[in-house]
Amino acid sequence: MRLVLAEDHALLRDGLIRILEAHGHDILAAVEHADDLSAALTDPAAEAAVLDVRLAPTHTDEGLKAAIAVRSERPGFPVMVLSQYVERLYARELLASGEGGVGYLLKDRVGDVGEFVDALSRVAAGGTVLDPQVVSVVMARQVPVERLTAREREVLALMAEGRSNAAIAGALFVTEKAVGKHTNSIFGKLDLPVAPDDNRRVLAVLAWLGV
Repeated sequence: MRLVLAEDHALLRDGLIRILEAHGHDILAAVEHADDLSAALTDPAAEAAVLDVRLAPTHTDEGLKAAIAVRSERPGFPVMVLSQYVERLYARELLASGEGGVGYLLKDRVGDVGEFVDALSRVAAGGTVLDPQVVSVVMARQVPVERLTAREREVLALMAEGRSNAAIAGALFVTEKAVGKHTNSIFGKLDLPVAPDDNRRVLAVLAWLGV
C-alpha cells in the first residue's frame, strides 16, 4: 500500500517508516509540516495516510484538519490518526461521514506492532478502528444511547475498536453466537436499516459517539 506519513517527531517518524516498509508498504512522503502534508495528500498515487494530530507550524490540530480536508476531496480515503492527543471536535467531524476508512489510535496505548499494522489494514479496507479512550473523550457531554443494556454497550465499545464478533466474544468470555444476538439487538435499538453488516457496524459506532 502506498502511504503518506505525517509525524513531527523525527525519531518516531523514522521508526514508523521502518515498521511500515518492513510490512510491505511504500512511503510516498514522510513529512513534519502541515503544508508538506497538504501537498503530499494531493498525490493521486496515495492510497492511505498515517497522521499525527499536531504538526508544524502551530502544533495544534493540523493533522486532523488535513485528514478532514482530504476526505472531503476524496470521499472514503483511508486515514489512520496516530497521536498522543484526542481532539474531540475534529475527531467527531472526521467520523461524521459514516463511510469508514478511519482509525484513531493513541501512541502510548499501541503496545504491539502487529496489532497496529493489522489496524491500518482494516482501515484501508474501509473499517473503523478507535481506541477506547478516543471513544470516551468523543462521547463526553454527548447524550448516551439510552436504549442499550450495559452488555450491549460493552459489545458496541469493542465494536468501535474494530473487533470482529469472534474477537468480542473472546474479550467478554461469551460465545460468538451471543455476540451476534447482542449485535442484532444493537442494530434494532438504534433503528439501523437492513444493510451489509460492515456498514451497520460503522453506523452503530457513530450513533454511540453521538456523531
